[in-house]
Amino acid sequence: MGQIVMAAATVHAPQLFTYPPSEDKTQLDADIAAMRELGKTLDEVKPDAVLVVGSDHLETFFLSAVPTFAVVGGQKSKAAFARKTYALPIHPFTEELIEKLVGSGFDMTYSQDAELGHSFAAVYEWVIEGRPIPVIPIFVNTYLPPLPTGRRTAQLGAAVRDAILASPYKIAIVASGGMSHYPGAWKYPQPAFDFDWWAIAHMERGNNEALLELSNEQLDEVGNTEMLPWMFLFGAIGNQPGELITYQPTWHHGHAVMRFIPNKKNTPTTPEPEPKFQFGSAGGYEFYRHPDPAVYPLNKLLYDLRFSSDLRRRLFADTPGLAKEYGLNEKQAQVLETMKDESIDAVRSLKPHPLVEAGAHPLGMWMSLITVQAEQRRMRAEQAQARQ
Repeated sequence: MGQIVMAAATVHAPQLFTYPPSEDKTQLDADIAAMRELGKTLDEVKPDAVLVVGSDHLETFFLSAVPTFAVVGGQKSKAAFARKTYALPIHPFTEELIEKLVGSGFDMTYSQDAELGHSFAAVYEWVIEGRPIPVIPIFVNTYLPPLPTGRRTAQLGAAVRDAILASPYKIAIVASGGMSHYPGAWKYPQPAFDFDWWAIAHMERGNNEALLELSNEQLDEVGNTEMLPWMFLFGAIGNQPGELITYQPTWHHGHAVMRFIPNKKNTPTTPEPEPKFQFGSAGGYEFYRHPDPAVYPLNKLLYDLRFSSDLRRRLFADTPGLAKEYGLNEKQAQVLETMKDESIDAVRSLKPHPLVEAGAHPLGMWMSLITVQAEQRRMRAEQAQARQ
């Protein structure tokens, strides 16, 4: 009979890979130390595989096709971020699992060659960290509506739990995501830390039901749609109390790492929470709406820029020409120039970024902006070296 021998949830912020000057490095160090603490737990429980539940930041999937849930099978789990690449062995149970999930009523997407992004790369880098343990990658859509509800995501976790218990394997589950942040949105420098602490207090007490009843619109309001992978975990482990390993309130993101199985503290560190969190009354998605189909060319260009150095350099050499090639309108072509602005003030202003005002998906814009500006720094370094 199979067993879930470890269950944990972790942050995966891109800044952990790049250590930009805008960050407090002690906070990033604390995150990585907490993730490595999870790695030590792997050494203790000795799983046959690590089932990693993660999301996407318009890296693997795009508007051409976005699955609700996906299982990545095949021989190797490929992931890439910040010029680091990974190819971890995939456990054979993955192929059996996809069949069991479909038999349980889940219409899963399946891929043998999807290259995953930093949601998975962070777990591979600092939790698994070179250990010879195979993985089982599962994807949950968290940013491109329509999203699964927390309740449905938990039902998927419960179906995976049933499949694990019916197998001969010892499985560790690591949910990658959370907590509050608004990448690319005007609220980026104002994370909902109050919600994070409310959620942590409930998780420490095993009251995961308080989170499962939240709507996606509410999660979007507090910058926590990335908690959907954590809700998968709740479905797999039930009302298991969690142990807070670290919570780091950075200027733009609440970074949390929690361990549920095993729980080595069994004592909450937070005050007793209110049963309900007080949300606003706006309703609907404010930050990560379904993109307007009329703005597809702009979103497509931002996506393509992330994967082509040549295209990024063409952006700097001939922005109007590139805009025309992609069929952007006059306003979109003008705001495309703002990608060259490296001032951090542009994302601390509490105003929508011009590209978002023009219709760009905030997260897609943000991830593209990071890549384009990194290219700009490389170009300057090359020019400086050439002058020497």
